[in-house]
Amino acid sequence: MLKGLDNRLNAEVLGVLRAMGHGDVLIVSDTNFPADSVARATVTGKLLRMENLTCGQAVNAILSVLPLDTFVDDFAGRMEVVGAPNEVPPVQQEVQAEIDRAEGRARPMISIERFAFYDMARQAYAVIQTGERRFYGCFMLRKGVIAPEA
Repeated sequence: MLKGLDNRLNAEVLGVLRAMGHGDVLIVSDTNFPADSVARATVTGKLLRMENLTCGQAVNAILSVLPLDTFVDDFAGRMEVVGAPNEVPPVQQEVQAEIDRAEGRARPMISIERFAFYDMARQAYAVIQTGERRFYGCFMLRKGVIAPEA
C-alpha cells in the first residue's frame, strides 16, 4: 500500500490511469457488460478489474486521482436505459453524485445509446469492470488535465 492513495485502486488500474492522456476515455462497467471482448479492442487491449466494488465506489476511487476533462461537454457519460433514455436508475444517480462531489458542482453526464456506448467503449483507452450487479452500471469518463501550480 502507498500513502495518500485510495487502497481500492490496484496496481494495474493505477498504471493505466497514470498512462492516460488528456482526452483519453475510460470505461467503467458493471458485471453484465461484455467487458473482456470489448477491452481487447481498446488501447490497452486487456480488461482491468475492480471486482469487489459497486460502480459508485469504483468511480469514487478513480476520481480521487483522475481529473475529468473541463473543456468538453462529453466529459462523462452513462449508458441509456433501452426504451427509456431519460430514465436515470439508482446506480447512475450514485455515479452522478460522485462526479458532482469530485467536481465541486453539479455537472450532468451525457447519455449514450446502448450500441453507441459499445462502439465508444471499443475505441476507449481501457475498460474497468466492477462487481456492480445492477443493470446500466456502464459509464464513460474522459481524462482532463492538472493545471500547473501558480
